[in-house]
Amino acid sequence: MNDMAIEVRDLCKSFGDFKLSDVSFSLEKGAVMGLVGQNGAGKTTIIKLMLNALDRDSGSIKLMGLDNIRDEIEIKTQLGYVADDDYLLVTSNLKKYAKMFALMYPTWDQKLFEQYATRWELPPTKKFGEFSKGMKMKAMFALTLAHKPKLLLLDEPTSGLDPVARIEVLDFLREIVSDGETSVLFSTHITGDLDKIADYITVVIDGKVTESLSVDAVEDKYAVVQGSISSLNEENEKLAVGIRRGHSSFEALVERRYVSSFGDVSVHTPNVENLLTFSIWGNRADIVEIEDKTEGEKDV
Repeated sequence: MNDMAIEVRDLCKSFGDFKLSDVSFSLEKGAVMGLVGQNGAGKTTIIKLMLNALDRDSGSIKLMGLDNIRDEIEIKTQLGYVADDDYLLVTSNLKKYAKMFALMYPTWDQKLFEQYATRWELPPTKKFGEFSKGMKMKAMFALTLAHKPKLLLLDEPTSGLDPVARIEVLDFLREIVSDGETSVLFSTHITGDLDKIADYITVVIDGKVTESLSVDAVEDKYAVVQGSISSLNEENEKLAVGIRRGHSSFEALVERRYVSSFGDVSVHTPNVENLLTFSIWGNRADIVEIEDKTEGEKDV
């Protein structure tokens, strides 16, 4: 029995000036993984390669234990995909789309679909052109979930949603993985969403995976340190994932085993945003500056 929902190994893709290099990560069943990175890092490319919407140069992808090319048809009956851009025709409505999806998916559950539509107050015959962005997103989720997918690939699904709609989407994502079988890969730049629901984080910087680990492991492995700029030297700067400097102070993300190398500093527990932003800064050639007065998180 395969307990992995996603297994990506040595995935490569080049086009134009962009290159995805040896990307590897995995996700167990019943868990949520956040896929984070700056715009243009390669997150959407990875998802499109997983969907076999792009031809990869090399590497392998297994979804639910199946090869994403050889077993594409079988995989897509068990797969759900929701992106920030909606596919809903403005002149159509939810009732018509439900009939179409019922023909596409043998596992379609009309009662489940109606439950989602009722729960989210989605009028079945109202034209999509009259739906708000939040209603359109919920409509796509209702259509996607009604065929009971075992794996959800989400590409910026909460981007542009109002705070209430975002919270509702996050709550229901945590709800659907509670069965221990359904898994979610959630690409987003809104790192606060991942602090609420993610079990694992994979960081993509300029086409490369720089880190892939559990949220608990992020807190165990890393720390944010803050202190006087005089605490920095040529040796300990090399130990930092990334540094922000001020005229008299600095903050950095470091592995906890290296904290003592920075002398008298305050130490704070990192969140997903810290892991992402310091990773980005650590890969930039220019110096990132901060105001000297910084507010840290709770000391640990």
